[in-house]
Amino acid sequence: MRVHICAVGRLRAGPERELVLDYQSRFNKSGRALGLGPLNLIEVEDKKGGGMKAEAALLERALPKGALLCCLDERGKLLSSPAFADQLGDWRDTGRQDVAFVIGGADGIDPSLRARADYALSFGKMVWPHMLVRVMLSEQIYRAANILAGGPYHRV
Repeated sequence: MRVHICAVGRLRAGPERELVLDYQSRFNKSGRALGLGPLNLIEVEDKKGGGMKAEAALLERALPKGALLCCLDERGKLLSSPAFADQLGDWRDTGRQDVAFVIGGADGIDPSLRARADYALSFGKMVWPHMLVRVMLSEQIYRAANILAGGPYHRV
C-alpha cells in the first residue's frame, strides 16, 4: 500500500525537511517487506491566496485516484502509536492501494474536503504548526511500520 502525505505549503531546507526525509527513507526501507510504501510527500501551494477553498482544490488534484483519505484535524480520532499501526495495517490488509494523509494550511482543511474524508486523525487538542505535523506524521508512519514488523523502535 502506497502512503502519501499531501500537504499545503513547501518545506524549505532546514531541520523539519531533514527529519521528514529521514523518516521517509527509513519507512521506505522497512515498509517494503510489509507491503507498505513507498511514502511520498506531495506539496501544493496556493500562490494566488485563494484561502482554504483554493487549497482544497489543489489538494483534490494531488490526491491519488481511489486513495483512502485521512485528514489531520484536531477534531479527529486520538490514537496510540500501536493503534495507529493497527489502523495502517488494517487499511493495507483490506486491499487499499493508497492512503493519503492530508495536512491543511494555516487555516486548516476546507470543510468540503474534510467532509469527504474516510478518516480523521488528531495529534491532540492543541493546534500544531503544519510543518511540524509533517515531521510528526512521517515519524509515526515509520514507527507504525516498525511496530507491525515487531521491531525494537517502539517500546511501551
